[in-house]
Amino acid sequence: VMITGSHNPPEFNGFKICIGNDTIYGEQIQELRKIMEGGQYSTGIASSALQDITAAYQNYIFDNVKITRKIKVAVDGGNGVGGHFALPILQRCGCEVIPLYCEPDGNFPNHFPDPTVEDNLTELIKIVREQKADLGIAFDGDADRLGVVSDKGEIIEGDKLLLLFAREILKEKPNSTIIAEVKCSQVLYDDIKKHSGRAIMWKAGHSLIKAKMKEEKALLGGEMSGHLFFADRYFGYDDAIYAAVRLLEILSQRGQKVSALLADVPQTFATPEIRIDCADDKKVKVVERIKKHFRNNPGLIEIDGVRIPFEDGWALVRSSNTQPVIVLRFEASSAGSLQKIRDEVEPLLII
Repeated sequence: VMITGSHNPPEFNGFKICIGNDTIYGEQIQELRKIMEGGQYSTGIASSALQDITAAYQNYIFDNVKITRKIKVAVDGGNGVGGHFALPILQRCGCEVIPLYCEPDGNFPNHFPDPTVEDNLTELIKIVREQKADLGIAFDGDADRLGVVSDKGEIIEGDKLLLLFAREILKEKPNSTIIAEVKCSQVLYDDIKKHSGRAIMWKAGHSLIKAKMKEEKALLGGEMSGHLFFADRYFGYDDAIYAAVRLLEILSQRGQKVSALLADVPQTFATPEIRIDCADDKKVKVVERIKKHFRNNPGLIEIDGVRIPFEDGWALVRSSNTQPVIVLRFEASSAGSLQKIRDEVEPLLII
């Protein structure tokens, strides 16, 4: 059991529960709830052991990832746990590290540790530009999500990071399976196929991605939110510190900045994740109504909500797994096409 509220405000907390290497979720969580509410527990005398795994963790990363030249990296720990563990690893790997808010403080006095929110990266962007760093990295509260700022001070979304990692893995291991969530750019899926990979679109949610990776024997998986799962040379879970070191390994081996490595990726016009409040008993009905409206569209994807392909882009409408919210995302090859797609879909969202 991992006790974590991740990037949520300090008054929130929670549990991540694993049995062996598998995270429990969905119906399994509800089964656990029934057991807890029933109160029929086993009794007896328990034992415990305290083990500090810091050195073993740091040694494993240092021994298995090779950064071959000095890289200047700014690190925003967001006062979560990430900075505390990442700084010694990066320094040991020979990086020049500029730390920012790397002392754990559960009150989050500077900003919430959520690297998907642009405002939370403002100071990191400023430091990268002022200090001429090669890269900026940011962690969420429990360091399972990674935010990245390029050498130009531009935020690199999770699907672009996934694209970059996929290219590197596919160079060594062509025909490997890569899994990405339904909110990711079509550019990512096309690029994986172009580089001799097998791309699978799947449901949003770290537990769901992890389970699908195990089922498909995928080497890599990821989400827009910065969850990046490595089964290539690692254990198949979302460790943002490990992902950051793997990114630095790519930069050191290629001798290029991250902006240069992504220069050939087609530029699209996309919205961020749009969240609309909608009661739990209504949100599923809204999604079903959208599905019905577009049911004759060829290529309709119903893996998680509905992803509707258009001639020049796509739209996504899905209900959140964890909140009373409808989630939207749109992408197109031009601003005009993006607006046209939005104008076709959004009026149907009668909440």
